[in-house]
Amino acid sequence: MKRLLPLMCCLFALPAYSTLGQRLQPGFDKAEYIELLRVSSRQAGDSVYYAGVAAPKQFRRVYRSPVVGLDNRWDLWSNGRGMVVVSLRGTTQNNESWLENFYAAMLPAKGELRLSKERAFRYELARHPQAAVHAGWLLGMASMADDIVSKIDSCYRRGSKDVVVLGHSQGGAIAYLLTSHLRNLQSRGELPADVRLKTYCSAAPKPGNLQYAYEYEAQTHGPDGGWGFNVVNAADWVPETPISIQTLTDFNPTNPFVGARGIIRKQTLPKRLALGYVYRQLDKPTRKAQRNYQRYLGTFASRQVRKTLPEYQPGTYYASNNYVRTGRPVVLQPTAEYYRRFPDDPKRIFGHHLFLPYMYLAEKLP
Repeated sequence: MKRLLPLMCCLFALPAYSTLGQRLQPGFDKAEYIELLRVSSRQAGDSVYYAGVAAPKQFRRVYRSPVVGLDNRWDLWSNGRGMVVVSLRGTTQNNESWLENFYAAMLPAKGELRLSKERAFRYELARHPQAAVHAGWLLGMASMADDIVSKIDSCYRRGSKDVVVLGHSQGGAIAYLLTSHLRNLQSRGELPADVRLKTYCSAAPKPGNLQYAYEYEAQTHGPDGGWGFNVVNAADWVPETPISIQTLTDFNPTNPFVGARGIIRKQTLPKRLALGYVYRQLDKPTRKAQRNYQRYLGTFASRQVRKTLPEYQPGTYYASNNYVRTGRPVVLQPTAEYYRRFPDDPKRIFGHHLFLPYMYLAEKLP
């Protein structure tokens, strides 16, 4: 019966969709985002988590996935008028969910994950050879992707062509990668071209490097207001993660640093010694830090991942930790009144990250 619910919903949606002709519109929509925050909040099994957040008014849940990967789950919601929402769960209290966050080495944005002996997940989230993304959230996305694509296809064949991809916190990070995956499937003809995708990444950490961000933004931006939004509370520390390290190899191939050693060698001996010393002092620490991050947040973390997913094989890591903010930003700027309601408190490190502060600031938007 659970498998039939999305299909029943889409059947229900078809007449209203045909009559009203309503479609997703580009651009950030305050009311739309607030309603989607209500949807996202219902991912939690404990009502304490969303205490004070009203129930969704326009959408109802029609499917909840099994728990897969590293404690990942997603819901399908419908407004009954041809629009569905793919709501991705954020971090839970389980160790596996936190491990997904700390598994923060980078993998190429195009490649293959061996999820099991029988299943290899091939993906292309960006075409640039230097594009790379967070390994843990890529694994989370890969664990849910086939189920999500199957449900979108079922709804599409029954008239629902508008799809919102939604996530808060870890769910927002995965929403970036899922959006890239769905748009790639569209470009290859494996998902209908007239499926209209819109993405809200709320309170999301940084999903990948600059080359990935460039391609994501090129796909979702536009003169009409765009189709992908990164909604951030400026008091929230989570969107500032993962820790980013930029090395000289993170630049595009044509840059003034690539030939620096050759230029230094042409200098007179005193200058050569002085400049060579300065160059090494600036270059070595970042490269060493990047290797350490990859060792502990990649190689070591993947061993812990395989305790939960023993057949998982990640492939070769990309030698970078140059994480950047991605997507068209919508900044929720705290005020003095906000800080009176939600004060900085070292004992409540997620005090600015949860749904209530985001809801409060979103409602203050013009």
